[in-house]
Amino acid sequence: QVQLVESGGGLVQPGGSLRLSCAASGSIFGINVMGWYRQAPGKQRELVATIISGGTTRYADSVKGRFTVSRDNAKNTVYLQMNSLKPEDTAVYYCNLVVWGQNYWGQGTQVTVSS
Repeated sequence: QVQLVESGGGLVQPGGSLRLSCAASGSIFGINVMGWYRQAPGKQRELVATIISGGTTRYADSVKGRFTVSRDNAKNTVYLQMNSLKPEDTAVYYCNLVVWGQNYWGQGTQVTVSS
């Protein structure tokens, strides 16, 4: 059984930075995609950034140039470095893993950007 455990959310002022981490455990091998999605109150869940096991990345236009997704394949861990945070980045951030056609989600971590 695959499990995803997130950490690193919290409250930050506009312009600040946060780093999210997500560690995956279980039967994970081969090509897979790890990434981050977010859901703000009253809105649908949206893609933030993804990274394939080979390193190819994809970003939402709203975070390009501010967020960086990376991974440590040896640790089955994905990171999201968030800089220049804006109030509109406030949301619950969910870790996602797609492997062997199966889709897994973390429990979510709250990120609040407010002064």
